[in-house]
Amino acid sequence: MILRRPRSPVLLFALSVLLAVVLIGGASAYFFRRLGTSEAIRDARVVTTTLAHATIEPSLRAGIVEGDPRAVAALDSAVRRRVLGADVVRVKVWTPGGRIVYSDESRLIGARYELDDEERVALRTGRAAANVSDLSSPENRFERSFGKLLQVYLPVKTPDGQPLLFETYQPFRAVSKSGSRLWLKFLPILLAALAVLAAVQLSLAWSLARRLRAGQQERERLLVRAIQASALERRRIAADLHDTVVQDMTGVSLSLGAAASNTAGFDEDDVRTLLQRTAASTRQCLRRLRSLLVDIYPPNLEAEGLPAALSDLIAPLTEVDIRATLDIPDALRLPPASEQAVFRCAQEALRNVAAHSGAHHVAVRLAADGAGLATLVVEDDGCGFTPDELASRQAEGHLGLAVLRDVAADAGGHVDIESRPGGGTRVQLVVPAT
Repeated sequence: MILRRPRSPVLLFALSVLLAVVLIGGASAYFFRRLGTSEAIRDARVVTTTLAHATIEPSLRAGIVEGDPRAVAALDSAVRRRVLGADVVRVKVWTPGGRIVYSDESRLIGARYELDDEERVALRTGRAAANVSDLSSPENRFERSFGKLLQVYLPVKTPDGQPLLFETYQPFRAVSKSGSRLWLKFLPILLAALAVLAAVQLSLAWSLARRLRAGQQERERLLVRAIQASALERRRIAADLHDTVVQDMTGVSLSLGAAASNTAGFDEDDVRTLLQRTAASTRQCLRRLRSLLVDIYPPNLEAEGLPAALSDLIAPLTEVDIRATLDIPDALRLPPASEQAVFRCAQEALRNVAAHSGAHHVAVRLAADGAGLATLVVEDDGCGFTPDELASRQAEGHLGLAVLRDVAADAGGHVDIESRPGGGTRVQLVVPAT
């Protein structure tokens, strides 16, 4: 009896797997063919997106919208050398108003046709879209000799920021063949995998149950750690408030209360001095509260901008006698992912400056170059550290280097740290600027 009790669920599971094999085997031809076609269309969108960003946008010149012959010739040269071929048989570039400013079929240049709904959506959202070309449309009359075509389009921008719609035409037979090859190739693999899965599930059932229990215990441990970390953070914030803002506001309250109860004992100079001192204390409290707000809930970078967000980060350094300077162009705007990476990297680096460096001065610089990259540098004149100390601090969780590298990698960039004993520390983050 002890051995039979767990066999029933395993047997039911095995029967369900067998049923799934039969059902999936019967339907896989249809679904995999559609999946293969969808993947081929997705690949076509990827190809067009790559061509748009790697060839078309770099080849757009000022005056292309106005029909400048030199701008048209430059784009035509790039298209014929790098775009046209067996995979792409026609290229068109449209204005949002429906005018063709470029095509490898020169008779189409200057013609105007109404954009369809999907093309307008692509212009508005910035996402590539694909559909089967309607060869009966007047704008597609020169493509009829190619047979059924897949048209893929997505927006590009001229050097002065004007949006255009880049459109490629690819033979649909290539898409169909690619889809068929894909599902025919993977169908036997799928069936074999399902058969193997059905066989091994019997032996893995007990292991799976044990892993589920272990996973549940790990989730419980992580939850406890998260609760503990939240409690520690709340205690830190409460301590900061008590030791700084509450004390300062208490002093302001006592000073104003004393002045209010003994107005006769104050002359004009005393009142002025008292008001100046209390105003300075109030401003100091506001700075500390703003710094705590930044720690609790980082600012909306899109609304506030990086200059304001970085200014909030360096403000608390005055509390520990560290002079901070910020050098950032007011008009600098980065992609959202890059702005988040810059903010998080600066936040982590400045926390380490305040906690570990013993520095007297820290400089924060952010600039973008002409290569489409933005560089953040946080440099202090503190005690620095050796590579061994860096590894030790990282292992102890103080420096947060792994966090910085993960944030930079997520944004498509990288971070470097240079330091030497007595020579300060330099943290450099490079992320895309466009």
